[in-house]
Amino acid sequence: MKKVLGTICIVLNLAAVAQTKEDSIQFSKISTEILNNGKAYNELRDLTKNIGHRLSGSAAYEKSVQWAAQQLRDAGADKVWLQEVMIPVWERGKESLQIKTDAGKWKSLKMLSLGNSEGTGGKNISGEIIMVKSMDEYEKLPAEKVKDKIVFFNYPFSQSYIETFKGYSDAAKYRTTAASLTAKKGGKFAIIRSLSSAFDDVPHTGAMRYQDDKKIPAVAIGNTVADELEKLLKSQKVTAKLNSNCGMKGERLSHSVIGEITGKKDQNVIVVGGHLDSWDVGEGAHDDGAGIVQSIEVLRTFKKLGIQNNHTIRVVCFANEENGVKGGIQYGKTAKENNEKHIFAIESDAGGFTPRGVALEMDETKRKQIQGWKSLFLPYGAYDFENQYSGTDIYPLRDMGVPTAELVPDSQRYFDIHHTEEDTFEKVNRRELLLGATVMTQLIYMVDKNW
Repeated sequence: MKKVLGTICIVLNLAAVAQTKEDSIQFSKISTEILNNGKAYNELRDLTKNIGHRLSGSAAYEKSVQWAAQQLRDAGADKVWLQEVMIPVWERGKESLQIKTDAGKWKSLKMLSLGNSEGTGGKNISGEIIMVKSMDEYEKLPAEKVKDKIVFFNYPFSQSYIETFKGYSDAAKYRTTAASLTAKKGGKFAIIRSLSSAFDDVPHTGAMRYQDDKKIPAVAIGNTVADELEKLLKSQKVTAKLNSNCGMKGERLSHSVIGEITGKKDQNVIVVGGHLDSWDVGEGAHDDGAGIVQSIEVLRTFKKLGIQNNHTIRVVCFANEENGVKGGIQYGKTAKENNEKHIFAIESDAGGFTPRGVALEMDETKRKQIQGWKSLFLPYGAYDFENQYSGTDIYPLRDMGVPTAELVPDSQRYFDIHHTEEDTFEKVNRRELLLGATVMTQLIYMVDKNW
């Protein structure tokens, strides 16, 4: 009996070794194809230079919808379609922020209104600036100290976190709530220090939201500008003057873009995607043009290498992630209504930098299975499979019990340029972008084969 059991163990071990070798060979083929023949970098150049930034509801976004549909066809998708989604429309318009001391002249500051913020209606709004360094400090201020003032929330992006997304999450509450907090105590508008890891004067936009209070403006300034303003406020009274034309313009019918290659075994769906929209500054290259072209590259590579996928592999270019997540919500709703079985979803929305691993938000059994493939990924620089989170657009799928994930690139430079005019094609490295597509394709290959 012991001999029989020993023989069985040897056979199983040999089969596991053979499978690992086969997978390693396929990983190499995927990498070789993408690094030599990948189209993602050229596609990103086309998207960013010929269309540019793609705010939801803009004419540029609508151009990008047709662009993405064509890229998916060219990549070899069996089916390509547009999924209708109602999206909020926010427009920036002309804007300016000036400050002056009692003895000085008006000085213009580089600034950006926060996304979804209401403006001043083209009129000047002015008042004395008061500064707080934290939420606790603001909460202790009596309303009479805030009334008719401009509140400057000077909370810095923490440089202590090695994972910069933790620094971003820590500071994000100031961006989302500054306007409402200021309005509740009678302030005129809010200024925030940008959610930026860089020491420069570049302002970062990003979504804010209102509660059930007066909708007052909120704007962001860069780190060095914030430091200069802090110095002034410590020694003298400073007045600010804002003039802006931004605001919500209702809703509009738009689309997410979807393409897929049909499964040979069943119609269970594996989603790989990014968001097609961007903010209205820069070119939306890292956020999230990179994720879009990487996802299309996954599909193209499966077709080019003739990999017979068991399950349907579906690329989703989500609409409206930046200021509403309406594309992701609509996708989840439609999937549920159509009783589609999704077995896995991954999003790339953390920049086109060198991939370090994949974050996994799923049950422990599935996590352990993917972590068991780690040795296959190590030659490609992907080693971190410990994080437990996933992309914003696929949270409705996660809430439905679908195992979800997110590509984890090196994050050290991302929040230098995130949501700014600096997010341009020139900031993306070809090999880093294609390595991200490689790791995503390799992971989809393993999930498709083993689930």
